[in-house]
Amino acid sequence: MNGGFQALHGTDSSRAWFERAQNSLAGGISSSSRLTSTGPHPYPLYMDSGSGARIRDVDGNEYIDFLIAYGSAVLGHASPLLTQALTDVISAGTMFGTCNVLEVELAEQIQQMVPCADLVRFANSGSEAVQGAVRAARGYTGRTRVLKFEGHYHGWTDTLAISNRPSESEAGPYSTPRAVPHSPGIPAGVVDDVVVCPWNDVIALRAVLDAYRGELAAVICEPIVANNACTMPEPGYLDVLRDECTRRGIVLIFDEVCTGFRTGPAGAQGLFGVLPDLAVYSKALGGGLPIAAFAGRRDLMEPLAEGRVKHGGTYNSSPLCAAAALVTLRTLADPAVTKRIDETGRRVMEAVRRAGRDRGVPCAVQGVGAMFQVVFTSDGTPTRRYRDLLHADQPRYDAFRHELLKRGVHSNAYGMACWFVSAAVTDDELTATCEAVEGAFRAL
Repeated sequence: MNGGFQALHGTDSSRAWFERAQNSLAGGISSSSRLTSTGPHPYPLYMDSGSGARIRDVDGNEYIDFLIAYGSAVLGHASPLLTQALTDVISAGTMFGTCNVLEVELAEQIQQMVPCADLVRFANSGSEAVQGAVRAARGYTGRTRVLKFEGHYHGWTDTLAISNRPSESEAGPYSTPRAVPHSPGIPAGVVDDVVVCPWNDVIALRAVLDAYRGELAAVICEPIVANNACTMPEPGYLDVLRDECTRRGIVLIFDEVCTGFRTGPAGAQGLFGVLPDLAVYSKALGGGLPIAAFAGRRDLMEPLAEGRVKHGGTYNSSPLCAAAALVTLRTLADPAVTKRIDETGRRVMEAVRRAGRDRGVPCAVQGVGAMFQVVFTSDGTPTRRYRDLLHADQPRYDAFRHELLKRGVHSNAYGMACWFVSAAVTDDELTATCEAVEGAFRAL
């Protein structure tokens, strides 16, 4: 694709690889989220290379990438900055199981960028870092229960794999949702420790906090709900959440796995001006390598520092991953870089809005430039909470996504997830993306 439309020339090799994979990998995949399809074809795409904002599949089709490894490859694929840093580490040794200099420099960089980060601990994935933050909150407060919001996603592990995407019949009453396990295999005791609340509803929030007075160790949220199609917080809602947690002695945790660093050097904390007690990071942190962190107030992190609250992990902040993260954060610390990401995304968002208006197709384009989603609501109204998404036109999103694929634009297969924008998108690629959006709406 050279800045314009290029039709797919078949995906038979992806089909063949998926058929082969099912003989050795459970379900043919290594993550449930990879069980996607290429439009009408019941198999995922297999990518074999990438450079900058582009990726290429095993059939030779090239795409401008707005999945970017679920937001991880924020500097683009095969970034020369990362390649050089990783080459240096590979030649010197990637893992020692000891302390290393790079992890200290990385923690200091996070302290400089993250307003709440008095102390930092590293992990290997967002799911692990969420577990660490919840354990820190429980260890500090001596309480067990955690409040989460319906539809927010905090990793696949048992700790908070509750009410991520329940059906309307499973979800129960709106103001007091049921705690619904994400899948079989999650113990009832874990489910009982999680209290669920609707998002963006101050009255419901206060009622739930009152009902569990003195029992909650933490309240956790995605400040921008990436896993609810980038549903935004209502103006002032995060401030209320902060005030209520302070007043009640509850630890407030921001899950910034998706918002962290990409929405600005200070992430959602800087964007909304609200300071949590603990925050969790991954994805953009590593620039494409597996690393995560949780960080927060000194008094909350001191039990970890003293070893009273346990936290481990052989691969935590390995030199290889720490090197990638340090290069990535030093780049994203420049406001001009995140401004460019935001402006690129906002131009795509506006192209979608314009195409929807021109073609008479109602849709909401919600989020911020760095991360957004297109939701085909009946009247184009943005979603405010999880249950709004249950009434969106998912088949139309599926058709839109496939029309984009046909035009060389790769986006998230799930309408409840979001697009991510990398720093590597060129002006020509941005123009080509906007043209693809227009063509996709013509075809809907």
